[in-house]
Amino acid sequence: MSVVIESLERPTRLKRPTLSVDSLLVVGFALVALGANLPFWHAALAPRDLGQPSTWRFALLLPVMLVALHVLLFAPFATRRTVRPLLSFAVIASTLAGYFIHAYGVVLDPTMLRNVLDTDAREASEFLTPGFAAALGLGVALAALPWLACVKPQAWRRALLMRSVTLGVALLAGTGALLLAFQDLGSLMRNDRSLRYLITPANVVWSLGAALAGDAHVAAAASDPVEPAMRMRTAGGASKPLLFVMVVGETARAANFSLNGYARKTNPELERLDIVYFKDVAACGTSTEVSLPCMFSPYGRTEYDEQRIRRHESLLHLLARAGVDVVWLDNQSGCKGVCRGLDTRDLSHEKLPALCSEDRCLDEVMLHGLADVAARAQRDTVVVMHQLGNHGPAYFRRYPPDLRRFVPACESQDLRSCSREEIVNAYDNAILYTDRFLARTISALGALESRFEVALVYVSDHGESLGENGLYLHGVPYLIAPREQKEVPMLWWFGEGSARALDVDLPCLQGRAQVAASHDNLFHSTLGLLSVTTPSYKAARDLFGGCRGGALVSLPQPARH
Repeated sequence: MSVVIESLERPTRLKRPTLSVDSLLVVGFALVALGANLPFWHAALAPRDLGQPSTWRFALLLPVMLVALHVLLFAPFATRRTVRPLLSFAVIASTLAGYFIHAYGVVLDPTMLRNVLDTDAREASEFLTPGFAAALGLGVALAALPWLACVKPQAWRRALLMRSVTLGVALLAGTGALLLAFQDLGSLMRNDRSLRYLITPANVVWSLGAALAGDAHVAAAASDPVEPAMRMRTAGGASKPLLFVMVVGETARAANFSLNGYARKTNPELERLDIVYFKDVAACGTSTEVSLPCMFSPYGRTEYDEQRIRRHESLLHLLARAGVDVVWLDNQSGCKGVCRGLDTRDLSHEKLPALCSEDRCLDEVMLHGLADVAARAQRDTVVVMHQLGNHGPAYFRRYPPDLRRFVPACESQDLRSCSREEIVNAYDNAILYTDRFLARTISALGALESRFEVALVYVSDHGESLGENGLYLHGVPYLIAPREQKEVPMLWWFGEGSARALDVDLPCLQGRAQVAASHDNLFHSTLGLLSVTTPSYKAARDLFGGCRGGALVSLPQPARH
């Protein structure tokens, strides 16, 4: 009897499963492929008729391809010591990737991964929402599952044989499934090229590798030869030095500018000013990482080549070589190489209680930087002001309380917790603040007209999706990006007498503003406005080309910096 009682009191221990490296790898990625790719499954199967046998055949072949793909991708690195860490990484990466794809409608292509790599701590903190925390917690919990299994030790010859068999079976199964589903899959991929970037964790691994390889290639390649830049001026040119401000907007889309026909009055202050507004302007990219280098390059979207753009000197370097002082004022996350080696001032950490809180400053902090530059300027100067603008998802942090005019406004970093109306209200309030910031910048320049000829250009780097077709934020690949992410506002302003001094025919420019323009025009138009000649200047892309009549007189080329 005592023996029976003792056996009943002994706790039952669950036996941990023992699997070979290859078996654990296949089982793990079968679960990941089936459980972590819901956005891919939805995108692949939603357009199909579930009543058709071909749909079910396609649905059965897809998981075979996904499992085979991931086994082939990870098997070369899987050993008895690494297989569980690899699976844990795959689970966490898949869970977080799935969260961002579902929450914001983004695709994790190489450009998006480069954006992630370039995101600073402050930007990243705005994505630390309850939804993100829940996804991370789930990922960590699921990542513990591979550690519940024991990995069977194997002699190296048997391990090599098993690995060869695993890779061979994966290759044959994946190829066979691909051939059987090729007609359906090929049509699907041609119609939606972004679909491949919904396959996780392959999307993370591929895009991260492509982004890092691209950076390494650019770093290893020699920069383009130094381009000569010669300053010119109009006959009898300006008697005062030029102070030209270039405001680079952040995430402002043209659709929400009342200057562009938006029903809400989001530009009440700019509408009262004498500006030239371009109503049809296309961005070079759908992210700062792409657009910023592109808009300051001679190539633009028309001749877009990322590596070539990153090797070539920016517009600002050419201006500096031509004898213009260049200052970059930043309230964002850097200039993406555009201002490298130039006078760069990060104002986003200033301690101004009226403008700065929670380790962020409102854009008007740059007016203090502009005043300092103007106080010291002795010759022609270009000041670039890089806005925080409408940087999401925390739109409600981009404007002061008195501009909380469109209500109710989303006051959460987790956009899923807000209605679309609340998100648009917060976004429009931030556009209102950009309107005020630009109007006050113009006012500040106007107060300096006794010392300078003054002018300003504003153009946003890219647009933003606010829930249209289930998309939020930005960064969708350009070829399939919606117009909301590609159409941006652009305006030019000239001080009293400055247009004449710079030889700009404003009525002519107003007429030019009715014709389509793009980021491609910024480089060439700025060179033309400042009368700088370089081999890369293209008159056809100069917005002022047909609106200028003065004769040009060559000036001696200044010493190179």
